[in-house]
Amino acid sequence: MNDRPDLPRADAIELAIFASRITAVCEEMGARLAQAAFSPNIRDRLDYSCAVFDASGRLCAQAAHIPVHLGSMAYAMADIVAGREWHEGEMIALNDPYLGGTHLPDVTLIAPLFVDRTLVAFVANRAHHADIGSDSPGSMPLSSDLSEEGLVIAPIALVVDGRVDEQVLGEWLERLRNPAIARGDFSAQIAANRVGLTRLEALVAGDSDTPAVAAFEQRLGQYNDYARALAAHALSELPDGRFEYTDYLDDDGQGNRQLAIACRIDIRSGQVAVDFAGSSDQVDGNVNCPLSVTAAGVLYVFRCLMPEQMPACAGAFEDIRVSAPEGSLLNAEHPHAVAAGNVETSQRVVDAVLGALAQALPTRIPAASHGSMNNVALGSHADASPWDYYETMGGGLGGGPERAGASAVQAHMTNTLNTPVEVLERHFPLRMRRYAIRRGSGGAGRHPGGDGLIREIEFLADARYTLLTERRDNPPWGLDHGANGCLGENRLDDVPLDAKCQGDVAAGQRLTVASAGGGGYGCPADD
Repeated sequence: MNDRPDLPRADAIELAIFASRITAVCEEMGARLAQAAFSPNIRDRLDYSCAVFDASGRLCAQAAHIPVHLGSMAYAMADIVAGREWHEGEMIALNDPYLGGTHLPDVTLIAPLFVDRTLVAFVANRAHHADIGSDSPGSMPLSSDLSEEGLVIAPIALVVDGRVDEQVLGEWLERLRNPAIARGDFSAQIAANRVGLTRLEALVAGDSDTPAVAAFEQRLGQYNDYARALAAHALSELPDGRFEYTDYLDDDGQGNRQLAIACRIDIRSGQVAVDFAGSSDQVDGNVNCPLSVTAAGVLYVFRCLMPEQMPACAGAFEDIRVSAPEGSLLNAEHPHAVAAGNVETSQRVVDAVLGALAQALPTRIPAASHGSMNNVALGSHADASPWDYYETMGGGLGGGPERAGASAVQAHMTNTLNTPVEVLERHFPLRMRRYAIRRGSGGAGRHPGGDGLIREIEFLADARYTLLTERRDNPPWGLDHGANGCLGENRLDDVPLDAKCQGDVAAGQRLTVASAGGGGYGCPADD
């Protein structure tokens, strides 16, 4: 940060230290959450995110966790903060997608930091609970209404005066199949916020001669100014004009197919407006999403165009506007189902934005990646030992102007690990029969797309499955004459399955999910 022209070198160094320390708060929160969590989805897959916000709910810092979590929190937090009176020693929980959440499995816990009775900042974490009370194991059902997706938590105090409200928590646990695991995960989220408050309070206290809160706010102002300047420079390099692209979701799981994600980007002197007018209306299935999830996809793409040292704070995104018609797929209204909007529609938002920007920046934008989180939810609620397993799968990245796409990795809006096979087989009546790179599935090109994955799981007991997947009908597109990536495939034994489906299985049956390859970039003949 010492290259900033309007900061003396000493101030630039101090600001760099401040940036590292406030980011470290988020990283330590994440480490505590993973260490304390009970469920494999949070403990092993790291399906969570942590962030710090200022007293008005503007993003101050975040760790490199899950883009769809972080972008949506940053977009919605100001309204959450403004919607209630905050008290020292409390933590507010929520998952309602129409009141600041994304989808019901993602439970957000927010804690205010008070210094000398003054509200200074917030720490927050969001974690994916594999059981949030849906009748469908894994709580990712083929739903047509929000009420079918599980427990809906409007903003409520889970912690009051530093103590857990056992009545609130108990009412939640009564809805869940494994209350001990759920209690452990909620406790881990509380622990993460507590360590965040401790570290953030130490950062605010500092060692400045200026009063602590004033010094902290001054540093935050400088930090946002720095981010604003970097972002303005990066956005000013984009060519002025209007750029449009339409991509499609395969279906909504309820019979509606070829759902349009229409993106129009207007760029004028570094000001960016991204509008999704022309996109499909909200649908019967669960691929709808709140505007916060749509915004998360947009902000992710533009963050990728900015310098690596760009601070993850509100100042970075002040020149970017996002809009979508109310009642559309990308700005749905209560109580439309949203379980897959967070995980699948967000990915297609990214593809549509990249497709539009490829016209403006043909030497910087890659071909489409595999374009799905390939959600697999398995489990059984039929006996005295219910279980819920949730997993997302990677695939191939799109080839780009300078390099080939990577194989068998998560892309864009998710950043989770896989559940280790040893953990899966220890905790669930499942056996991994095959886990391999899907050779040849990437699109050909001067820089070919990466290959997808194949996972074949054998059931050792009767169970139920739900698949929420994409790119089974519409392949990941290539660029500059590169070939499309191969479509993904789902099978039960040898029977093909739809992109979004659910059903019952018997012990001995095998479920195979093969993810799509990335699109290729450039004509192979150019070599």
